[in-house]
Formats: sequence, C-alpha cells, structure tokens
Amino acid sequence: MASSTQIPKTMKGILIEKTGGTEVLQYKTDLPVPEPKEGEVLVKNDFIGINYIDTYFRTGLYPSQKPEILGKEAAGTVIDSHHTASPSFQPGDRVVWMGGTGYAEYTAAPAAKTIKIPDSISSPDACAAILQGLTALTLTEEAHKVEKGDWVLVLAASGGVGGWLCQILKVKGAHTIATVGSEGKVAVAKESGAEVVLVEGKDEVVEKVMEHTGGAGVAAVFDGVGKDTFERSLACVARKGTMASFGNASGAVPPFPISKLSAKNAKVLRPTLFNYISTREEFEHYANTLFKMMAEDHLNSRIHETYPLKDVARAHNDLEGRKTMGKLLMVP
Repeated sequence: MASSTQIPKTMKGILIEKTGGTEVLQYKTDLPVPEPKEGEVLVKNDFIGINYIDTYFRTGLYPSQKPEILGKEAAGTVIDSHHTASPSFQPGDRVVWMGGTGYAEYTAAPAAKTIKIPDSISSPDACAAILQGLTALTLTEEAHKVEKGDWVLVLAASGGVGGWLCQILKVKGAHTIATVGSEGKVAVAKESGAEVVLVEGKDEVVEKVMEHTGGAGVAAVFDGVGKDTFERSLACVARKGTMASFGNASGAVPPFPISKLSAKNAKVLRPTLFNYISTREEFEHYANTLFKMMAEDHLNSRIHETYPLKDVARAHNDLEGRKTMGKLLMVP
C-alpha cells in the first residue's frame, strides 16, 4: 500500500549500542526510517510508552541484541504497510501497536499486534493502556480468574500495572489489598480501587493480610516486584490460591523447592502478556475488552508524565528511582 504522505529518509530515535545505565541511551536525529517488511505496517508514532521492562533490556538483565531501539508500544498514525500485512490498515488510521523499536518517530510494527483506536479513546490513553492494561486484564482472567468477592493482594499498586490491576479488580467486585512504597502513594492506590493500602517498610504485610482475610490469606497475589517479595507473597496466599510473579523490579526470583507449595496446594506462575495474546483472536478480544472497560467503567490511564523523546534518560531515572505513579509516555 502506497501512502500519499511523503515519508522522510531519516528520523529521531533513541539508540543503545551497549548495556549500562541511562548514559547508554543515545538520542539520534539521523536514524533510517524503517521500511515495512512482510506482515508490517509503518506507523508515525505520536505517543510512545515506557515500561520497566525497557530498563531490563538496557541494563542487560534481559539479554537482547545490540545495537537496539527500545520500546514495546506506541500510538500513532498508519503511513504505509506491506502488501502482506494482515489485518490490513489504511493510511491515516489511528492505531496503537505492541512490538519493538518504539523509541523513535517511526516504527515498522507487526500488523498482527496493531489495532485501531476507538473514537471514545484518546491516543495517549490508548498508548498508556495497551501493554500495562492488557497485562493487568490477562492476569485477572488467565493467571488467576478473579471472581466477585475474592480477596486479592496487589504489590506496587501505584505503578503502571498495579494501578490497572486495582481498577480492574474493583470492576470485577474483588476486595483488593495493595502495597505502595511510601505514604505519598496511598491516596493514588485508594483512588484506583484498593480497599486496604499498606506502606512498604511500615506495615507488616503478611500480618495485615491475614487480619483482613480472617486468617485465610488471599485468593491471588499479583507480584511485579520479584526477588525481594517472593517469599512474603507466597506466605500471603490462601489454600488453593495463586501466586503470580510477573515482574523483576527488585531482581529475578531465585530457585526454590517445589515442595514449598504443598503446604497450601498453592499455584505459582511466571506469566508474560504475549503468551496470553499470541493469536490475533486473543489480542483483539482482550484489547477490545479493555477499550470497552475504559469507556464504560471510566478506567483511568493515569499518565504520570509525557516526556520529550530527548529526555528519555530522565524518564528512566524517574522510573527506576520510584518517583513515578502511573504511566510514562514520550513524544518524538
């Protein structure tokens, strides 16, 4: 499909050539604009999402080939597409996509993980929702099917995924116990739907969980923190409950004996979003479900700040320094 829009040869973007701190994030103005290959659409990115996983690829916690352009999602406008792209999109379509190389003005995005944004949803809200909101939604549907009346523990509830979890759990009629990193983040967690908010380092989390659940524990723990909280989270799980460890903010969870689970017949998962939305049917189902919930249940995308692309190092420092509440976006 040819676009009537003149496509430039070069673009702005963030390139990393080696692993390290924020100093490896190089702002470039002469990167080549990608050409869409088989199954791809060329999108001019208007809003670019930042996720904690980006820092894993930057530091080398998650290995990836360098040089690399980070970024797992963006919202923008379709400019061009390869003739094999399925589903098909037209130039001018307002879309949000998931994939890679998002820290740039243009991305050749996978058509299979690109979807039109409904008129009821703004582009920044769609960008803020697509990865973190879908992560939260699939956790509550697939990692543990949350039912009305369930008690659930959400860690880091003032963060991106944590905030979505609290909102979605409230819509589902669950009772949410949330943890946050400081007193200043308590109000945000409560606004998102948490009934009980505990402050890390101040409240005894296991003791408070048992107090609020009559000693039973929670049906599910959604833990994006990782190493530092794994044992504690497992202690909070009820008999036949689920511990979903979906992130490594404090480092990777070390090996543990599987026999530890027999005390409660507990289940432990290490889920990732992309394995829940592998097919086009799954992706469309969950994306459209999320968009519908955003419109009808007034879910808040909670955008913390929108940074200029050239300020990516400041954004990463803010994220890693726990200075943020909600989603971080960038504009080229």
